[in-house]
Amino acid sequence: MFFLVPKPNLIKIVCLTTIAVSCWIEPSWAGDPFRSTQQHKIGDQTEGAFKAIFEQGNYPATESYLKKALVSEPNEPLIYAMKASLAYGDHDWVTLKQYSQKILETGQKLIPADPLRGNLYTAVGHFFHGAVVLLEQGTINGAGAALSELQQVYGYLDKAEAIAPNDPELNLIRGYMDLMLAVNLPFASPDQAIENLQKNAAPKYLVVRGIALAYRDLKDYSPALDYANQAVKITPDNPEIYYLRAQILHEKGYREKKKDLLKEAISNFDIALNKKAQLPANLVKQIQREHDLAVSRMNSL
Repeated sequence: MFFLVPKPNLIKIVCLTTIAVSCWIEPSWAGDPFRSTQQHKIGDQTEGAFKAIFEQGNYPATESYLKKALVSEPNEPLIYAMKASLAYGDHDWVTLKQYSQKILETGQKLIPADPLRGNLYTAVGHFFHGAVVLLEQGTINGAGAALSELQQVYGYLDKAEAIAPNDPELNLIRGYMDLMLAVNLPFASPDQAIENLQKNAAPKYLVVRGIALAYRDLKDYSPALDYANQAVKITPDNPEIYYLRAQILHEKGYREKKKDLLKEAISNFDIALNKKAQLPANLVKQIQREHDLAVSRMNSL
């Protein structure tokens, strides 16, 4: 997924929408960050929240948009996906469980009117349900139930794929899930997931961010840095992207014993910390800890 935890990882992120086409002119609906054609109707407040969190990394603005969206756009599953992700980042398991259920309910309700989005969001709801099971029961006791949820996830994703296999939103979400599994399971390869993300998913800033995260977690830091640089170029106002680049530079510099890379990492940590007012307090503390470690490591070389 593509949402938000203290150390940016692949459990971050998830998303939107409904089809409307006229005979001659395709209407342009408010806020579809995935599609340039055959756009889906989301809602202004939901779109604002999406852009605030993923383009700008501005958590207070995101919460403000989401508060309004809950009132004006209550049937939009993306709202609850973002709320669940924020709860995950805050380690608020009660709220995570609450919004996981809301994602599932709104996704299921959407299936008759919009099978693509309905099945997609039902998959997302089961994904978060699986996360809740593991948090409540632990990886050993909850493994069976979590596996059952994962089977549901891919079952509903397959239904969505049968409707629109090249849909950008579908391929973004599935790509993040596939990358997460490839990073965490032995003998799994991320190559196919990366290729599919690059070919079919959108928006691009989340595509390159996801690939950078995957390579970072695989400890393949050179391509991770290449993709992080692309993400910074596309979303230069987002402090989380500088934090991601700082992490990659830090690990690469430490492993290669290169002081210049560690110095560059510290500079990127500083850029992120300069926008700490728009980040959660626990994330700011995490960035500061990693910043201080990078300084210590650089000074020891």
